[in-house]
Amino acid sequence: MVSLRAMSVDDPVARGLLTAYFEARQAGFADQNVVYSIRFPEVAVFTPPAGVFVVVEDDDGEPVGCGGIRHLADGPLGRRYEVKHLYLKPETRGRGWGRLLLDDLEQRALDFGARELVLDTHHSLVAAGALYARAGFAPTDPYNDNPNASRWYAKPVGGGQTG
Repeated sequence: MVSLRAMSVDDPVARGLLTAYFEARQAGFADQNVVYSIRFPEVAVFTPPAGVFVVVEDDDGEPVGCGGIRHLADGPLGRRYEVKHLYLKPETRGRGWGRLLLDDLEQRALDFGARELVLDTHHSLVAAGALYARAGFAPTDPYNDNPNASRWYAKPVGGGQTG
């Protein structure tokens, strides 16, 4: 059975997954003649309660994906966390593990008192955009100046939910 495990971003397993994520993004952007900026995250950003980094392990215990949440300045709904570096190795996609990881990160954010989740992505990542929409994220105004992003999403959670 697939499992999710919190891990420091400087652990060699996490670093390897982040490297694969960055390399995939860099290659995908190069196909579009766009430069992708790589910046490995600082450990403190993904250390509770500022955030958490999670590794997905397959049925054999092999690391196959990752993602994290990090605290941002509070937004209009209150405490806000950003979803970052959501990645699954290509051979594992289509099994629902991306949604499992995203739901896990949302629960961890709720445990930290989140009232809103935000994320940014690039319009060329169509499957990622569809995953975020299915998970209840809606387009929002840009909340950062990430040079790799062309779309921004937000989702009220916890006490910040409306309707």
